Amino acid sequence: MSQKIDTVVFPVAGMGTRFLPATKAVPKEMLPVVDKPLIQWAVEEAAAAGCTRFVFVTSPEKGAIMSHFGDAPHYQEMLEARGKTRELALLKAGLPKNAEIFETYQDAPLGLGHAIWCAREATGDKPFAVILPDDMVQHQTGCLAQMAAHYETVGGNLVAVENVPSEETYRYGVLNPGAETDDLVEVKGLVEKPAPEDAPSTLAIIGRYILDAKIMDTLSAFKKGAGGEIQITDAMAELIGHVPMHGFRFAGTRYDCGNRDGFLEANLAFALAQGGDELKQRLRQLLD
Repeated sequence: MSQKIDTVVFPVAGMGTRFLPATKAVPKEMLPVVDKPLIQWAVEEAAAAGCTRFVFVTSPEKGAIMSHFGDAPHYQEMLEARGKTRELALLKAGLPKNAEIFETYQDAPLGLGHAIWCAREATGDKPFAVILPDDMVQHQTGCLAQMAAHYETVGGNLVAVENVPSEETYRYGVLNPGAETDDLVEVKGLVEKPAPEDAPSTLAIIGRYILDAKIMDTLSAFKKGAGGEIQITDAMAELIGHVPMHGFRFAGTRYDCGNRDGFLEANLAFALAQGGDELKQRLRQLLD
């Protein structure tokens, strides 16, 4: 019987070199999409899925992330004195009232699998979610909430997947898919960052995972894979046959905010969802 997911891990220790010089002093996860930093969008998605325990795997140089989710007495006192109730609510930064926050450091850039392993004390012996803030999914129901609803049935390891262009498989963990039932795809095998000619399919994992607690034992072996890093894809592949594994075809549009064009596209898409016809007209004028 699968368990409710209340813990989510955010691997946010990376240096964000693709966004230099903007990320020289500001963590990439603090760059705004419309009016919220990337990391807040991710936290709000997790909270909407029922998560109450938020684990940030970060680095000492990225203190701004934890500051964003901490208390801000100087703002609070000023806003209370001025009666600005709406702005006061914004100080909560998307966290639910019963939120527990944990911070742990990834001491070396050894890959996503290593970053997740660094959260082992906070995740304990229960299944947990992982959100990569670089991947934003626009939909009325958050991607993680969609996954959590299915996880109650399938358990094991569950990953969000979508088809990518064949020439881009080298950027992803790619499924060797089995039988499909509705939105779920059986996973017979996984390959991390395969060349197009070696990819078993074009069905790729994006930045949403719900993982069985056994994954931490597998990661503890510190086996290095593609790029000389400890890959979460390899650890999940090793557990196939021991715990169930499925890919989930989520509803919504994904924007890859790990590169400039995807980040700008996400800003436009989310702004248009909020801005209405006036913003559309102004954008048309710019395009003309």
